[in-house]
Amino acid sequence: MINNYLKIALRNLARHKQMTLINVLGLAVGMAACILILLFVQYELSYDRHHENADRTYRISREWRNADGETNLHLGHLAPPFEPRLAEDFAGIIEKSTRLANNGMLITYEEGDKQMIEDGLFFAEPEALDIFSFSFVAGAPETALSLPNAVVLTESTARKYFGDEDPLGKALRLEQEIDLKVTGVIEDVPGNSHFHPTMLVSFVLVEGFYGQDYMNTNWASNNFSTYVLLAEGYNPTDLEAQFPAFLDKHLPGDPDVPASQTNFLHLWPITDIHLYSNLDSEIEANGDIAYVYIYTVIALFILVIACINFINLTTARATRRAKEVGVRKVMGAEKASLVGQFLSESVLVSLFGLTLAILLVTLALPYFTDFVDKQLSFDILGNPFLLALLAAIVLVVGIVSGSYPAFYLSAFQPARILRSSRGSQRGNVLLRSGLVVLQFVISIALVIGVITVERQLDYVKSKPLGFNQENLLVLPISRSIYDQYEELKAQFLAQPGIVDVALASRVPSGRLLDSQGGQVEVNDGMKDIDFRLANIDVGHDYINSLDINLVAGRNFDINRVSDSTEAFIINEVAAHTIGYNSPEEAVGKKISYGGRQGYIIGVAEDFHFESLHQPIAPIIFHIPFSADRVRRVVVRVQASAMDETISYLKEQWSYLRPGFPFDYYTIGDRFQGQYDAEDRLGQIVQFFSLLAIFIAALGLVGLASYTAEQRTKEIGIRKVLGASVSQLLLLLTKGFSKLILVAFLIACPLAYFVMNHWLDTFAYQDTLSIWSFILAGVAALLVAGITVGSQTISTATRNPVDSLRDE
Repeated sequence: MINNYLKIALRNLARHKQMTLINVLGLAVGMAACILILLFVQYELSYDRHHENADRTYRISREWRNADGETNLHLGHLAPPFEPRLAEDFAGIIEKSTRLANNGMLITYEEGDKQMIEDGLFFAEPEALDIFSFSFVAGAPETALSLPNAVVLTESTARKYFGDEDPLGKALRLEQEIDLKVTGVIEDVPGNSHFHPTMLVSFVLVEGFYGQDYMNTNWASNNFSTYVLLAEGYNPTDLEAQFPAFLDKHLPGDPDVPASQTNFLHLWPITDIHLYSNLDSEIEANGDIAYVYIYTVIALFILVIACINFINLTTARATRRAKEVGVRKVMGAEKASLVGQFLSESVLVSLFGLTLAILLVTLALPYFTDFVDKQLSFDILGNPFLLALLAAIVLVVGIVSGSYPAFYLSAFQPARILRSSRGSQRGNVLLRSGLVVLQFVISIALVIGVITVERQLDYVKSKPLGFNQENLLVLPISRSIYDQYEELKAQFLAQPGIVDVALASRVPSGRLLDSQGGQVEVNDGMKDIDFRLANIDVGHDYINSLDINLVAGRNFDINRVSDSTEAFIINEVAAHTIGYNSPEEAVGKKISYGGRQGYIIGVAEDFHFESLHQPIAPIIFHIPFSADRVRRVVVRVQASAMDETISYLKEQWSYLRPGFPFDYYTIGDRFQGQYDAEDRLGQIVQFFSLLAIFIAALGLVGLASYTAEQRTKEIGIRKVLGASVSQLLLLLTKGFSKLILVAFLIACPLAYFVMNHWLDTFAYQDTLSIWSFILAGVAALLVAGITVGSQTISTATRNPVDSLRDE
């Protein structure tokens, strides 16, 4: 019986070649788009699930809240004393715990004459090898990090330094000071991990560098990623409930204000970090679950539009097959066999579409993988999820699309069907109209989304930041450079291409993390600073070098000795948050901050230090507390002399930091890079919106062709009676135009709601323009008009004699 179904299905598909081609092509494009996006979604959801104990491994974060319960700061790192205290106090609950510290450092292989800055260098405690499932290809995981100078390399890092040589026992030099011994080699960490170490170095070196007193008592230096492995079956919420008492027990502070009122610890499942954790400090930039939802919805929308084409064209042909159904019933066919026949045809078309879709995905995957910068794989047999997905797509699309003719027509009485098939046409028309409206609701909404995303990105990239970001180079410095900074500054400024030079602990385009308690004078009394106040150590020329305006007071003056120890500059937001009525009121007020007593000497105009996702935060500037805090020098260069100046600085750095590669970045590029996720979203929505419109237009081609064919005699009569081609064209297209208008009216409020919600992720946003909606509607109307018009014009220009000739 199944063999018979397939034979008849193939004959019917071959008889209606145009409809079959449109169905298969539309389904193939829709399925391919859906598969590509869902491959990306599956990859995003797979982060850190390769670890054997992922289900009970957690990272601990630290949050600070003010008296109103609002978050001042939330870090994905902890201070060094937390981990040993947690392991001691919760022994039996915490099975293993470890600290990681990530630092980009110089690694030298002297025998091979190789030097590189390793951004993926992590100092790790031995327990890290028990918590995380690193696959060893050489060495013993039980002892790999037990030596004080041990280093474990990834395979690609080992090849980078040693080529095909056996790396075990080889010596590497850290920062040209410490000899490391290679004790193990692990497989490269998969791309779907929230951190990607290239080498793991014994944590003993960190303890030796900072000293045991610092590691045991410094609760303020939150630079350590801390992970715990909970005992099997233990509920993490039970552990979190005990954190307040733990904080009150260990954290030093005011006895009248328990630490647990301002400090909070949270457990993050490592499988949630990539998509749900976007804290004020992360090891690497994470993804966002919101974008996973958006991409998933787009994939489903594309598939729905393709399915609608299939359903529309199938139902359009359904009335033609009514007599076939009637004859079959008279010959004794049962309803079940008729249902099976129609469904088999639909599933067969769906299978053809999937076959072509697999080819399209295979061709497009390398480009899509490069675009999303993910290690996507289209291994059907080796990916059970993908295999199940493809099978589900074929069956769902085939069954849904074939259900209407299968169950509706097979239920008719033979006499009724053979008498006339027109009784079912009204229901068909209403169904097809509704589906066309749904197609264009989705297409118009996607176009509105594209326009809105592009406008917002243009807005954030072109919005004045409050300082001059042009041609600002940022270079890392060492203690030796800091010690001779004034001489170097004079030397640099003597170069024709260099305009300004300044020191800084942080520069715009980074995140504002630091926050310390203190007091400030307000209304002749001292008030506690109980809000997040980001402190930035700067050189005397920082404000001028970045062209930051002062709205009150004065700038730092290198000729005033007291400015190096007693002077502070705050921004307008800080002045307002403290409680001053105007910037001028803040100038001259006493302030105690970071262990210093001094005065506010100036108020800087607000400027965007972080991306426009974040509101402008309160900031305080001061001359460096210590040389260790200043890690950067900012150099403003004339645009016309950029290449020459970079070459000059590279040469100077070879003398200033011998053996260290020259490394720099521009503040402008860093700001632009903060919107990479939005750029990618805009391009994805744009591309798949075009696909959606293409698939919808493809469906209109088939429907318009079918409609024109059904009205051939009517058109011939109208031409005999004097109707012009333009009148006939308007007659045939106005029905579709009405459907597009209805779709536009439905799509507008839906798109407004969704895009308004997306814009809320930015602290500073462009407004939703009515022109975005109008442009989307006009575009849909033009696409529909051109598509339908091109198909109907041939019918409208036919000779009436041919149109009226009897079949």
